[in-house]
Amino acid sequence: MAIGYACISLGIKESLKNCVLKNATERKLLEIIEHNLDLLEKQIEYNIENNIRLFRISSDIIPFGSHKVNELKWWEIFKGRLEKIGERVNNNNIRVSMHPGQYTVLNSPRKEVVENAVRDLEYHCRFLDSLKVDKTCKVILHIGGIYGDKKIALKRFAQNYGQLDSNIKRRLVIENDEKSFNIKEVLDLGESFKIPVVFDNLHHAINKLEGEEGDLYWIEKAGVTWKDSDGKQKIHYSQQKIGGKIGSHSDTIHVQEFLDFYREIGGENLDIMLEVKDKDLSAIKCINCIEKASITKLEKEWAKYKCLVLEKSAKIYKDIRTLLKDKENPKPLIFYNYIDTTFKLPEDKGAATNALEHVWGYFKDKATVKEKENFFLLLNGYSTGKIALKKVKNYLLSLSKKYKEDYLLQSYYYIY
Repeated sequence: MAIGYACISLGIKESLKNCVLKNATERKLLEIIEHNLDLLEKQIEYNIENNIRLFRISSDIIPFGSHKVNELKWWEIFKGRLEKIGERVNNNNIRVSMHPGQYTVLNSPRKEVVENAVRDLEYHCRFLDSLKVDKTCKVILHIGGIYGDKKIALKRFAQNYGQLDSNIKRRLVIENDEKSFNIKEVLDLGESFKIPVVFDNLHHAINKLEGEEGDLYWIEKAGVTWKDSDGKQKIHYSQQKIGGKIGSHSDTIHVQEFLDFYREIGGENLDIMLEVKDKDLSAIKCINCIEKASITKLEKEWAKYKCLVLEKSAKIYKDIRTLLKDKENPKPLIFYNYIDTTFKLPEDKGAATNALEHVWGYFKDKATVKEKENFFLLLNGYSTGKIALKKVKNYLLSLSKKYKEDYLLQSYYYIY
């Protein structure tokens, strides 16, 4: 069993670089690729450190990877770097994947769109091949659009799939979506052409026939499409964002709801990719609950969540501190249920102000007179409803960077 996340590591204070088409010179592309591979190396090391064995690599790792503007033979130029990263992936049993975006449509009626889609699939497979990872590391694709006739659209996907290079076919898996093709339709296609099927629980909740079977039934049906050479069956899991539009991923995975799902479906036999706004933070949360994390791990997590909890509730802050005093009997589920409760609480000006003043305490003896004036002006603006909380936190973030307050920078206070 592995639980993972997609593309962005919030625990690493760096991000991928890209550029606009007009600036995509050879020199600029080389510079960006080098930066992005540096970041990928850090992500892999971070995942190893946090026991995360499932990770989706961003399609943007190589800028304009499938576009004609990028004529670099990056797989040769960076061969050593790529193989080094792949070696760390393989030696630590990390399963990586990639997921082309919404414009990679294999069943389009437009020839040029299909040609671009094939070129994009070639790029994704080439990247994984360059890491020298095996064919259990997959490229996930949706079927595409309906274009007025679902049967013809499915037939067109099948025809275009049949013309793909065998190397792409060995990596490609297909997934149900929330609008066009439900899990039954995707399974029919997968079974017919021996394509592994990824079940997505939120897409299924939105796009299913009335009275259709539940998640476990379809997960078991999808499992049949996965051969030994494809590796462990993989599914996607997400939760609906409360108050968000239908299909929006939640800001965080509420761990009790996840554990209920995990137990119902026998999650220990699956690889589960979380699709959620807080990425690795939710992955660590779920892993720690399933693996019954030690008190040391929970205290490490608490150090990162502390200011965020204080911003929401002084009572929960005290309750967690009391919970963690029992060093011999760690309770990760209770710990994270406290954390999840804070995410559901409305903004509390008193608690938020208390947290802002607490964080300001790290700078009060270092800040200049002008910085002190700015902070208290912002704080007053927030107290009187003229300034949003985020603006005050962003100012404190700038001070954290200036004064290299690593404890604050490594915390989750500025993420949410």
